[in-house]
Amino acid sequence: MTIPSELSYTAEHEWVRGEDVVTVGITAYAADQLGDVVFVQLPEAGAEVSAGEPCGEVESTKSVSDVYSPVTGEITDVNPAVTDDPSLLNSDPYGEGWLFKVRVTEEPGDLLDADAYAKLTEGSES
Repeated sequence: MTIPSELSYTAEHEWVRGEDVVTVGITAYAADQLGDVVFVQLPEAGAEVSAGEPCGEVESTKSVSDVYSPVTGEITDVNPAVTDDPSLLNSDPYGEGWLFKVRVTEEPGDLLDADAYAKLTEGSES
């Protein structure tokens, strides 16, 4: 499974790209564990989110999982493509399957680099 080295990650399987305004999505590992994603609920633009707190939901044929914000800030944009076609989370989690963008208002906390995320998911492949 590919883990892009230019991204940061959370232990809850979200990825982060950027600095002042970051793009957030779920990892290929998370999408694989979920199975076929059938519904995505995202926060609205303008909403305040806190690092480590749930701010959305991803529903698959297997389960429902919370989406946690990896950073604290204000939602600036959400991806309408994933609400229209939730399977983008399975087919392109690091590209067209991004979830939302956040204008960061506090320094991000414990984000993992690609190597640390690989170690976290090692041996837990389904």
